[in-house]
Amino acid sequence: MKAVILAGGEGTRLRPLTLTLPKPVVPVVDRPFLRHQLDLLGQAGIRDGSSFGKRIRYAVESTPLGTGGAVKNAERYLDDVTVVLNGDVLTDVDLAAVVRAHQERKAAATLVLAPVPNPAAYGLVEADDKGRVRRFVEKPEPAQITTDTINAGIYILQTSTLELMPAGVSHSIERGFFPALLARGDHVAAHVHRGYWIDIGTPEKYLQVHRDVLSGRFAVRLEGRPVSGGWVHEAAVVEPGAELESPFYIGAGSRVAASAHVGPDAALAARVRVEAGARIRDSVLWEGCQVGAESRVDGALLGAGVRTGRQVVIAPGAVLGEGASLPDYSRTA
Repeated sequence: MKAVILAGGEGTRLRPLTLTLPKPVVPVVDRPFLRHQLDLLGQAGIRDGSSFGKRIRYAVESTPLGTGGAVKNAERYLDDVTVVLNGDVLTDVDLAAVVRAHQERKAAATLVLAPVPNPAAYGLVEADDKGRVRRFVEKPEPAQITTDTINAGIYILQTSTLELMPAGVSHSIERGFFPALLARGDHVAAHVHRGYWIDIGTPEKYLQVHRDVLSGRFAVRLEGRPVSGGWVHEAAVVEPGAELESPFYIGAGSRVAASAHVGPDAALAARVRVEAGARIRDSVLWEGCQVGAESRVDGALLGAGVRTGRQVVIAPGAVLGEGASLPDYSRTA
């Protein structure tokens, strides 16, 4: 069994954060997002970079090939069974159990489905009471909503089914390949996962992922030591008199000055400096950020190397790209 992680998107919804960094490797608290997916695959026994105890090959596209074409492009590296993951999905699904069920059902393909409160914004996947996919409904009208389950971007495929995909051209796994399997009469199974699942592709969802990791809703053992309901890396410095409000994370090489306030729901990556009197809450700060004295960062995303002067106010919803600089007393809308 091998796995393909679809990591070729442009990350347009997360810009400007993804102008210089691909979405699959944006940091999620203390590690690149892709590391979470490699950990998930490892739980299912898939050992396909060397530093993670896995063998990784890169199937590079000369032109964008879509979700299906990308899998077809990697076909030469695959064996009998293939796990496919969208490169922007974080979940605690029991992948080993999904694989077992796929094999026991002798399915051609198994789709992991996730329930969502508002399925109208997604494509619905309908399954019968035996867990067999019946049909796909893209961007349904209200009258077409018969279920709350959507495609979760996680698939188990018999690799032989890739014969239905054309080689070397753009092809959609969702709109082309899966409907073709149904039309051919193949057994397409559904596995409904009612645990944790989120697509990190928007600023709001990306910030929510950090809240979920810091609060323990998505369980990860972070690098560092537990302090005051949060985590502080061994190579970080929190000066006496700094206030920490759980949950939070302070990464390697970071420094929080006396009288600064970090948290709740604040994630500071490596080498972040928080000057005296500054306050950071419900925000994500990438490597090398510097927040000036008495500044406020609330509900914001700051790319690598963002710097603020004194008494700057960064309001909820702000997304600042790599290297942005805000002079003293600046305010975001």
